[in-house]
Amino acid sequence: MRYTAEHKQATHARILAAAEKLFRAEGFSGASVERVMRAAGLTVGGFYAHFTSKESLLAESLRAFMTARRTPWLAGLEGMRGPAFLERFARRYLDQYDRHTGDTACMMPSLLSDLTRAAPEVQAAFAQGLEDLVGQARTHLPAREGATPRQQMLATVTLCFGAMTLARATASQPLAGEILDAARALLVAGAPVEGGSGSEAPRAHATPRRSPASRKKAPSRKRRVGSIAGSAPARRARKKPL
Repeated sequence: MRYTAEHKQATHARILAAAEKLFRAEGFSGASVERVMRAAGLTVGGFYAHFTSKESLLAESLRAFMTARRTPWLAGLEGMRGPAFLERFARRYLDQYDRHTGDTACMMPSLLSDLTRAAPEVQAAFAQGLEDLVGQARTHLPAREGATPRQQMLATVTLCFGAMTLARATASQPLAGEILDAARALLVAGAPVEGGSGSEAPRAHATPRRSPASRKKAPSRKRRVGSIAGSAPARRARKKPL
């Protein structure tokens, strides 16, 4: 039986949707071709009519995910610029994390370690998704001293993906929520506060400050020794000879 192009396209989308769900929950190794096709309600034999390999499925899943998520990540932020834009973007991304279950709508925390060993085609697909996101977002970021708009957005995405990954890696611990809060706080932190919490605790090897009275110059050892030595003959001179 021959299927129409529309049917094949719909089937392709079903496989991608099933793959994304499994990649997000199980990572690359946990999402076998058999499990993906079963989740899509299809037979394993039909997989190769759509993808040449599991790696090509991952590459296309990444492209589809980054394209689909770019719009909701940036929607409604058109009028924002600078730190306000970065803070809202980061909050929107990090708020996907469910602090009760450890789940998130993002595939990245489950896939980042797999991408370090992935084929070039997979890494290229992810890199292109990042390029598109950064390219669209950097128009909201004026240049800052020491960081171009592109660098600011790349660093923000890196912080968000990394924080989400660490939160999931510590999902059963209170530290998970603290990691997400710390990421948000760093993105909106202002200039260093003079005498702030970073300087409240004394350094381990700091030299104690002396009071003004203790800064008076003490007499030299030589002067003290001389005066003591000079007093002995004076006392002997006052003694009467025997």
